[in-house]
Amino acid sequence: MSEISLLSSVRGHGDPAADVYAEHPPRMGFFTDTSVCIGCKACEVACKEWNQVPEDGLNFTGMSFDNSEGLSADTWRHVAFIEQPAGDQPDSEFRWLMSSDVCKHCTDSACLDVCPTGALFRTEFGTVVVQQDVCNGCGYCVPACPYGVIGKREGDGRVFKCTLCYDRLGAGMEPACAKACPTDSIQFGELEALREGAAGRAEQLEQAGVLGVRLYGHDPNDGVGGDGAFFLLLDEPEVYGLPPHPLATTRDLPRMWRNAAIAAAGLLGAVGASFAGRRR
Repeated sequence: MSEISLLSSVRGHGDPAADVYAEHPPRMGFFTDTSVCIGCKACEVACKEWNQVPEDGLNFTGMSFDNSEGLSADTWRHVAFIEQPAGDQPDSEFRWLMSSDVCKHCTDSACLDVCPTGALFRTEFGTVVVQQDVCNGCGYCVPACPYGVIGKREGDGRVFKCTLCYDRLGAGMEPACAKACPTDSIQFGELEALREGAAGRAEQLEQAGVLGVRLYGHDPNDGVGGDGAFFLLLDEPEVYGLPPHPLATTRDLPRMWRNAAIAAAGLLGAVGASFAGRRR
């Protein structure tokens, strides 16, 4: 049976009763262990095939073997190739750092805060998805994302990004990228369990003498409330093109609205006092 027909059978052929959960499902997410990524780009291909994401040029970029440059409306999974000298000497051998990047599905999602149409919504799995039939292409979410994930599709005008294969999750299946990964670099599951496993993996690598090991996006107390897709890195986040201290760009909105309300009230009070003075 094909995966498409499997989806239909599992979901009850559109029967709404088949879509009701006995209890709220746990938050799901990705853990990407870059220490075992081999740069095969199987995840990129699987993502494009399942989600019918358009081909994006495959241009020679001058960025080693990276022909897709970064995340965009037409690249929902991006495998970065980073060359580094393995030692301190200029003639030392190179080492490869490889990492499959994706939308982080933040806990505090600025894109959700600024969307005026409700096109962006949080699913029952805790992931963030764009409804293309509701998106009006305003683009407010594009600069709001602290990771630069969301982009507009040329010739279309709407925004697109990773959905964490929402259709597959509803049918009890893992996302296409995780299923295609041959080394289990991309791991999918309940977020809390992934965090526990990631901590153990980081400790294992450190005990083996691997330098530069760090977890990125796993901390619920960071500037975005923790990521639904987090990473084990072997160097500083900037090396992978990730912001070192991401912040939800809308974190100050409540304070700004409160100050605006106070200012408006003060202005109205001053206007009222002016009119009262004139009457006297």
